[in-house]
Amino acid sequence: MAERTPSDLARETLKQLAIRRLAPTPENFRQIYDEISGSRSPQAFPEGPLRQILRVVPGQTPVQRRLLDQFEKAVTAHDWSAIQAVVVGYAKLGLSGAVTAEPETQAPPVAALPDELAEQIARLVENTLTGLSSDDARVHLLGTQLLQFLRSPAPPASTLQLMLANFSFRLSFAAEDQAAVRALLLELLNMVFQNMAALSMDDRWLSGQTQALVDATAQPLTLRRLDDVQRRLKDVIFKQTEAKGRMVEAQEQMKEMLSAFIERLGAITQSSDSYHTTIEQCAEQIARATTLDEITPVLEQVMGATRSMALDSRVAHEELNELRQRAEEKQEELVRLQQSLDQVSQQARHDPLTGSLNRKGLDEVMGREISRSRRAEIPLCVALLDVDNFKQINDRLGHATGDAALVHLAEVVRTVMRPQDMLARYGGEEFVIVLPDTALAAGIEAMQRLQRELTKNFFLKDNEKLLITFSAGVAQMAASEDSQDAINRADQAMYLAKRQGKNRVVAA
Repeated sequence: MAERTPSDLARETLKQLAIRRLAPTPENFRQIYDEISGSRSPQAFPEGPLRQILRVVPGQTPVQRRLLDQFEKAVTAHDWSAIQAVVVGYAKLGLSGAVTAEPETQAPPVAALPDELAEQIARLVENTLTGLSSDDARVHLLGTQLLQFLRSPAPPASTLQLMLANFSFRLSFAAEDQAAVRALLLELLNMVFQNMAALSMDDRWLSGQTQALVDATAQPLTLRRLDDVQRRLKDVIFKQTEAKGRMVEAQEQMKEMLSAFIERLGAITQSSDSYHTTIEQCAEQIARATTLDEITPVLEQVMGATRSMALDSRVAHEELNELRQRAEEKQEELVRLQQSLDQVSQQARHDPLTGSLNRKGLDEVMGREISRSRRAEIPLCVALLDVDNFKQINDRLGHATGDAALVHLAEVVRTVMRPQDMLARYGGEEFVIVLPDTALAAGIEAMQRLQRELTKNFFLKDNEKLLITFSAGVAQMAASEDSQDAINRADQAMYLAKRQGKNRVVAA
């Protein structure tokens, strides 16, 4: 029988794959081919897996680099014998610490991480695991194993490289998942605030606060922005709770007045029906009467019923007038309560004129930023600025123009400020700017940059350009002082800037 050619064997192999309903994968094809030919095909050389091993094999010392070079050449040449020799060389290196091929040199020991560096990396991994969700058990397992390895005696640097690569690869997926979760939560929060804004269009203050919440959640969140969102949300909840209480109270009082009105109206109707019945009876008696003596008592009865009806009508009129007056007084009281609540709500943490923080809001921000500055050991500056010649603006153009100038200044400040900077109205024409993570020199430069921006953005009053300038003092928080001490130092520097000619910035 003639020997079958490779092409015949290949066709038969494909036929058997179809008959046995096997996927035409290389492994299935090789197995069927070997079965038909009665021989065993040589295994493919695993160059890819060997090169992956090549990337993690240590090569710090001269001996290791020589063995690594031999390993790479053996993989390229598909030489199993050479690969075996390299593996044996690494094994001898690990057991004896010496290489027989180079007796004149002593191979140094495998490099180990310094204890301090290993502990710093361990703390980094520990902090990373703390911020990760518990859903991904694999990344937590890899992180725990890495922590145990780093805190073992003299951990080898080569092993750390492999374990860090595995951990960082898995960590990248966990980070992507958490970023997606944060983005979705922020989107949902933004939708809730948008709905609140749409439902509160009749209340200007509440609508403004909810719109501020919408704006705050429409951008990448930071801890400072979250704090601001929390403060605003507390104000909104307070306003809604008070409004609901007033509404319920007003509804109950209106119900009481309406019930009294209906009751009195019913009494009037009953009196009117009784009067009409009496008049009809009297009319019948008069029609039947034949003498004056018979008519006289009937007339007296008519006069009595008429007087009673007039008295009831007068009393009813007085009572209805009293109900109307009470309703008007209640309406005026509700309006006063609404105005008072609006004023209290507006002044909770923000200045109603400029929209900047007020004293209470400034105290909260300063407390938070001082704690963060000392915890993270980063600088913190406060700048106190005072509008130059503000009294002349009020005297010449009126207080309304002065208020508009302050609003203009606050708007320009917001365009120049960083997202983490905070603006507060300190009193009258004085403002405080909180500058986190800012040293004194950078704080002075920021105020000078704001002064230059004001010269580019004129304040307009009836087409008249007014140049608004300010004098400022800048103080960097010292470790031993509180917020008021730093503001007082900035205030003193501001007065020094005034004496030096205004429109200046002076360091405290």
